[in-house]
Amino acid sequence: MNRFKLLSGGLTASLMVLVAASAVAQEAPGQWTMTGRTYDLQRYSPLTAINKQNVKSLKAAWTFSTGVLNGHEGNPLVIGSVMYLHSAFPNVVFALDLTKEGAPMIWKHVPKQPDEAKAIACCDLVNRGLAYHAATNRLFIELLHGDLLALNAKDGKQVWRVPNADYKTGSTMTNAPIVIKDLVIAGISGGEFGVRGRVTAYDVNTGKEVWRAYSTGPDAEVKIVGDANPNYPSMRGKDLGVSTWQGDEWQHGGGTTWGWYSYDATSNTFYYSTGNPGTWNPDQRPGDNKWSMTIFARNPDNGEAKWAYQMTPHDEWDYDGVNENVLFDATIGGKAVKALAHFDRNGFGYVLDRTNGKVLVAQPFAHQDPNWASKIDLTTGVPVRNATFGTTSKKNTENICPAAIGFKDQQPSAYSPQTKLFYVPTNNICMDYEGVEVKYSAGQPYVGAIVRMYPGKDGQRGAFVAWDPTTGIKRWELKENLAAYGGALATAGGLVFYGTMEGWLKAVDATTGTLLWKFKTPSGIIGNPMTYLAPDGKQYIAVLSGIGGWAGAGVALNIGTEDPTAALGAIGAFNDYTNMSNAGGAMVVFTLP
Repeated sequence: MNRFKLLSGGLTASLMVLVAASAVAQEAPGQWTMTGRTYDLQRYSPLTAINKQNVKSLKAAWTFSTGVLNGHEGNPLVIGSVMYLHSAFPNVVFALDLTKEGAPMIWKHVPKQPDEAKAIACCDLVNRGLAYHAATNRLFIELLHGDLLALNAKDGKQVWRVPNADYKTGSTMTNAPIVIKDLVIAGISGGEFGVRGRVTAYDVNTGKEVWRAYSTGPDAEVKIVGDANPNYPSMRGKDLGVSTWQGDEWQHGGGTTWGWYSYDATSNTFYYSTGNPGTWNPDQRPGDNKWSMTIFARNPDNGEAKWAYQMTPHDEWDYDGVNENVLFDATIGGKAVKALAHFDRNGFGYVLDRTNGKVLVAQPFAHQDPNWASKIDLTTGVPVRNATFGTTSKKNTENICPAAIGFKDQQPSAYSPQTKLFYVPTNNICMDYEGVEVKYSAGQPYVGAIVRMYPGKDGQRGAFVAWDPTTGIKRWELKENLAAYGGALATAGGLVFYGTMEGWLKAVDATTGTLLWKFKTPSGIIGNPMTYLAPDGKQYIAVLSGIGGWAGAGVALNIGTEDPTAALGAIGAFNDYTNMSNAGGAMVVFTLP
């Protein structure tokens, strides 16, 4: 069941490397011990050896094939002298020895999963990464078919494995869990199958469930005490997770939790967001459909909500709200703020006071402005909608911007404390959308819409932008032919790195956006670049290459281009992409000569 292999060096030497790895503090500047490097999800590294002056000399140092063809999202972890890497389904985990040339494998773990789970996954068989608990030296990964797996980081052996989702009823798992104290918190996917979203905390030592908080339903099950958000009338009241739905629709109302998780240790607050309501046909679920499309702040010890803010009440466009919530400090309106930034699929960038859920800034951030709403009303906290672009099962609504894939999907942004700017990889896709009547049946698709996507304004399909969170104004923008569907990395060397669907890894000047370096990797990039300090004392940049995800589903899932509504509409927007990249997961690593 556990297949691990020592491929280089003696057993004793390899185990010494792994024991050293377990002792490294998570805050070490040269390490990358969690998905965003630090709990705030800033994806910022203080390393400076690679900088604006010398990045032009960056060269490929080594590569590693995962042997898996589906899309590779997320990034590896580097702990001590070991890189821990994950793959798409079947969610293989590798340990690579950074003390040796070419980083040979120390072990690999191939978890057994039923192939039937692959048909249940929406939008490719991706996985967004690992979590690590230092005191026990354990790694955690969410398996697609529904189990949360704990591995011994020393030898790759299974410590425990517990069910968290059930693919037979439509729920799967794709996101990176988060470790907070002695808990590991996991989410679920499956909003297109009518599942009920939730996050669940498990004891890192035993795998025993400690608490579970749902996205929909009565306050007791959502773990809301009192008003969810006293700042806004529409978010005050009892059991809104039931009363804002028709009948029992909340029981299969979506609000899944497959995005990125952040944590503020000072206030002991865990942040995440919830996805679209089910079904996509809005006529079947009148009301605000709380608490789908919501940013939650919770006490990680017991799951109790501190506040909740719903971004898109009664979503009519599949503007899944799961994108990252990045924590940073700022001065806004002359006041120091403990802030949170969220770039939503709906096309608005939000900055909230993370202590109370009050919106301070809400402005467009992509190449073009959204047209479904003219603005976010800062007094009420809700969007001011344009009825022309509302959707229904009674007609096909055309030219909605953004498309369901959003002006930004899961690809995470980065924040630089040096420039005080966010760096945001974006999509520029619009759509036609028609609701369709659908009945719920456990484990069967519960989409209820026909969607056709296509390039937005100016014909480009993406852009990489720098955005000022204190004003909501873009500082600069770099045009991309395809969606900028990989994550971003900012460094103290004055650089920002991001990847493209064509497979280019690019380095740009963090202040001006000037392109300073690029390298063509073997496949399209939907992973997130990261950086680390290796045992040889040199700084390295690493990125997963391997096209897939929603935007690259045509290649990863071998879907033909005949039907523009295939892959939930993505084929219409990317029907030429099959001629631009091939499938195949690989880690590509760079350093200076």
